[in-house]
Amino acid sequence: MLLAFAGGFIDAYAWILHGVLANAQTANLIFLWVNAMAGIWAKALHFVPPILSFAGGIVLAAWLRRAAGERASALSVLIEIVLLVAIGILHNRMSEVAGTLGLSLVAAIQAGIFTKVEGTLCSTVMITGNMRQAVENIFTMVAGGTPAGTTRRTWIFIALCAAFGFGAAVGAFTTKIIPNLSLGIPVLALLIVLLRCQTVPQEVVK
Repeated sequence: MLLAFAGGFIDAYAWILHGVLANAQTANLIFLWVNAMAGIWAKALHFVPPILSFAGGIVLAAWLRRAAGERASALSVLIEIVLLVAIGILHNRMSEVAGTLGLSLVAAIQAGIFTKVEGTLCSTVMITGNMRQAVENIFTMVAGGTPAGTTRRTWIFIALCAAFGFGAAVGAFTTKIIPNLSLGIPVLALLIVLLRCQTVPQEVVK
């Protein structure tokens, strides 16, 4: 839930300050082609850097899983924290570079490392898949023949969606009020996650 909170916060921050989405590359791709087909090339190209940065982050996450094994989760969170601190520092001098490239890199690393909760696929950087699974599980429970653990998984997916939405709300509010300091909030959430990575069995948090 802390990761989902950070994911929602970062997406709101990126959209408000930079007009791109750090997590939802589907939206960035749509905006790219809508503007390109309208001949607004400058605006279309604005969405290219976060897409490429996200792809680079996925590669980095894959390398971390291969190189660090069970330590990949903790290392990825540490990298996210360092990147967010750097983005916050560089924001006043290199706003577009820090925002459009750095934030999507952070989102991609998180998306690439934390892919399951209690053995079930999930996402901490967007809610589409989580919402689908929650709704499917609710339908299964209503229709009957519910497999063991369905109720718990349903509440987990609902909680992830709620945490993401809450993170987006907090991100929107604080980014408008204290834009230069607001990234400290997801950094704090990730610091707690980093501590949890040291105490929780890795098969639970991956």
